[in-house]
Amino acid sequence: MKLKKLILAMAFLMPAVEVMACASCGCSLNTDIGTQGMGMSGGWTLDVRYDVLNQNKLMSGTKSISQQAVNAANPSAEVENFTQNNYLTASLDYNDGEAWGVTTSLPYIMRTHSTFGSGDGSPDGAANASNPSGNGYLSQASGFGDMKIIGRYFGFSEEKDWGFQFGAKLPTGSNSQVTTNNAGQTQAVDPGLQLGTGSTDLIGGIYKFGFIPKTENWGYFANLQYQATVKPTNVPSSFATLGNPSSGSYRPGNAFNVNIGANYQGFEKWVPTVQINFLNKKVDSGTAADTLSTGGTLAYLTPGALYNLSDKTQVYANVQLPIYQNVNGYQLVPTFIASMGVRVRF
Repeated sequence: MKLKKLILAMAFLMPAVEVMACASCGCSLNTDIGTQGMGMSGGWTLDVRYDVLNQNKLMSGTKSISQQAVNAANPSAEVENFTQNNYLTASLDYNDGEAWGVTTSLPYIMRTHSTFGSGDGSPDGAANASNPSGNGYLSQASGFGDMKIIGRYFGFSEEKDWGFQFGAKLPTGSNSQVTTNNAGQTQAVDPGLQLGTGSTDLIGGIYKFGFIPKTENWGYFANLQYQATVKPTNVPSSFATLGNPSSGSYRPGNAFNVNIGANYQGFEKWVPTVQINFLNKKVDSGTAADTLSTGGTLAYLTPGALYNLSDKTQVYANVQLPIYQNVNGYQLVPTFIASMGVRVRF
């Protein structure tokens, strides 16, 4: 019974994987449920999750900063307004019940982004919405993002309570979005704000879950994961990035993610949880990349809850609250990230 409760509880404690790019910190909760102990008896599981992430807080380093201050400090820097992200992610998992499993996930992204563009050196400059620069723009896009396929092997111990992850992120999302800027010209959306990065990345990790010693109803989990680009993309001249009119390469920065968490399993239907999500992401590189305002270090405290509708169906929700944010350059960050979902075994 305890093992069953642990499996159900760990099923939704998903490590948060943030992707920062040009004042964008898009959130994607990892739905590789096998890394949390789900599906040890074998079979298929479908997870459908909805995430809401509104980036409306401008930061430099660990401090908040106004648009006017960005323009005053670096008149050539891009001054962001906001980025509203909504994700609907479907994940299909298969587990043989003995030693291995694989999860395939595909997000549908709905994003609105507003930037005042680069400043002109005036007192208000690009920071004044009533006096935007010509290369500022408002863009809207929706469509499928990049697919992830992550396998796992957990046949090392009889308890099957730890294992390795290995997989890839594939360039299935579009990376050629353009819009019209304030001067009426065709303007490419920054590579970091496209629906897909255009790159192929490799993913590796290790995970562990179990019961906290000397407790009756408390479980724990831990997960480390590293994602590295192995095949960057080229940006054609027709999709030149803001502030970089030439074509060239784009390579997203590598990311290291650490997650630890605990849950209480003493209730019949409800499972409250708490976790800490840590991410360090390197600066994007390439001639088409924003090498000033990408990358950084983020940490979130994430309370959540799961409700068991039946032995095969659970609903869950969690809220990520920032406890540490340190970004390179000038970037927009969220004040919170909310998610909810449903999971069905069949």
